Amino acid sequence: MDGQGKDGGSGDGGAGGQCDVVGRAFVEYYYQMFDANRGALASLYGGTSVLSFEGHRVAGAGEIGLKLAQLPFEQCRHSICTIDCQPTPSFPGGILVFVSGNLQLAGEEHQLRFSQMFQLVPNEQGSFFVQNDIFRLNYG
Repeated sequence: MDGQGKDGGSGDGGAGGQCDVVGRAFVEYYYQMFDANRGALASLYGGTSVLSFEGHRVAGAGEIGLKLAQLPFEQCRHSICTIDCQPTPSFPGGILVFVSGNLQLAGEEHQLRFSQMFQLVPNEQGSFFVQNDIFRLNYG
């Protein structure tokens, strides 16, 4: 509603509205967890999940958790600029979430811009897990 995509407006009401609610709640939780205890993020992924982080691809919750825990910085703080959500017909009940924002590394003067895409897929417990996750820093 601020003209920057934060409303995540899908324009289709119903499923799109639910998709926005779930997508936004996920984004809030994910980045709070990342900034506080990123090693715990592995629990959001499954055995078939895939992460592409700056072009480096890893698969499976354990490997993804290890990759995130071993990133070459101790602390960071994310600030989200936009969240866009869409239902994904290829995974009934799934949600595609695209995020753009800034991250501040501890001890660094300048923020870094980033984009991240998540594909959330329903699990058997009635919740969601991250099937696909693509992260890129935006230079320029």
